[in-house]
Amino acid sequence: MLGWFQRLLDSSALSPHGICLLWEPELIWLHVASDAVIAAAYFSIPVVLTLFVSKRRDVDFGFLFWAFALFIMACGVTHVLSIVTLWVPIYGIEGLVKAMTAVASILTAGILWPLLPKILAIPSPAQLRAAEAALVVESRQRREAEDMLRHAQKMEAVGQLTGGVAHDFNNLLTIISGNLEIAERSLRAQGEAARDRLSRAISHAANGAQRAATLTQRLLAFARRQPLDPRLTNVNKLLAGMSDFFRRTLGETISVEIVEAAGLWQVEVDPSQMEAAILNLVVNAKDAMQGQGKLTIETSNSFIDEGYARQHADVHVGQYVLIAITDTGVGMAREVVEKAFDPFFTTKEPGQGTGLGLSQVYGFVKQSGGHVNIYSEVGEGTTVKIYLPRAHAAAADAPESRAAVVGSRGSETVLVVEDEPEVRSYIAETLAELGYVVHEAADGPAALALLAREPLDVDLLLTDIVMPGMNGRQLADDLRVTRPTLKVLFMTGYSRNAIVHQGRLDPGVALLQKPINRTMLSTKIREVLDAP
Repeated sequence: MLGWFQRLLDSSALSPHGICLLWEPELIWLHVASDAVIAAAYFSIPVVLTLFVSKRRDVDFGFLFWAFALFIMACGVTHVLSIVTLWVPIYGIEGLVKAMTAVASILTAGILWPLLPKILAIPSPAQLRAAEAALVVESRQRREAEDMLRHAQKMEAVGQLTGGVAHDFNNLLTIISGNLEIAERSLRAQGEAARDRLSRAISHAANGAQRAATLTQRLLAFARRQPLDPRLTNVNKLLAGMSDFFRRTLGETISVEIVEAAGLWQVEVDPSQMEAAILNLVVNAKDAMQGQGKLTIETSNSFIDEGYARQHADVHVGQYVLIAITDTGVGMAREVVEKAFDPFFTTKEPGQGTGLGLSQVYGFVKQSGGHVNIYSEVGEGTTVKIYLPRAHAAAADAPESRAAVVGSRGSETVLVVEDEPEVRSYIAETLAELGYVVHEAADGPAALALLAREPLDVDLLLTDIVMPGMNGRQLADDLRVTRPTLKVLFMTGYSRNAIVHQGRLDPGVALLQKPINRTMLSTKIREVLDAP
């Protein structure tokens, strides 16, 4: 082996490569210049690769850059030896260097080919730009979702505050309106002039109490604390029943078109609250059109997909009934649309609106498991779209019932349980005037103690729900253990979770919503007592 290397390196019998070029200066220097430039370029490439890999240690396939640098370096040495062999015939050394370069090239190629699929998987600049654009869109959608979440949390906080205030406020309204009724009835024995003057004062006070009651109901609706009595409802039939009322409300200068979809799905909603929500939207549309224009109410079956659901908080994928209410009014700017559902927000003149109309719509739709959105442009009108979940249950035949006569009297025994003394006094006096035998208790334990002390034959338990200690539902459950046929009518200004779950009355529950007046009380009591 040593002898072979000695013979390979022995150049005594060889001639330099310049002889082949006949030592022509032009040819000699052409080869020298070309090889020198190539060698310099080859030597510079490994330097660049080395600096790049050392500075960017996060780059994938860094070892490949090192292998390529060694290969290029070897190529550069071969060109240097090509210059040397023009004058010095060290062809053995040149051959060894070329052999090493061949090995380096084979190793580099052997490393490169298996890595080709991974290298091709590296995103191109165009793909990176597209990914960046997608990230920008996703970031915007995330910010919008976060904004909607913060808005929903704000609404929930306001709702909790509203529910607490409404309970006490409704008790006060019951006291005010109830005692006004008693005073008005007492006036009948007074003189004509005094009776007229006091009747007007009482009437104004009663109107104020009624307006406050309406305000409270809208607050509860917005806060999603309004007890709902959902029933399977055909929206087309509901709108058809309201069409004449729409025309009377809007007047002759505003036309109304109701476009009913064929084969419309049923929804499970509280019909009275549904009517109130649609009426609020109709009244808002009338104000926006300023006495002239067209109102279109359109129904259709709709499907909310994942893309839409991702862009809107609290919206679920599924089948919905869509109610679109479109007016040709002045429209709203974007900043107004964003605040439209906020409680007490209004663009009307002071005294022209409470700012709770759209809040009631929002609360009702959300409490019914639906979604509501506003589309509007200044000068182009407004469309409010209400999505209500499709009800898959079949409509049940409603049982026939005898309608209670307003102001109906009775002779049954009623146990009134109410922790607010003034409210309890008003209810007891009103029931006594209607002919009922009335017993009173300030709370649940007092009622149980009364019935344990006196064996009363009670036909109806009329109880508040929200009371300290034992609530009305617990009291009714305890009494029905020993009195299974006892009928129960609950009263509440804000029911919380005793008889209402997910915003819906529990099955078989009769509820009287405060504030209470004589007509409501007499009618509801007869309805419960006369029920089978």
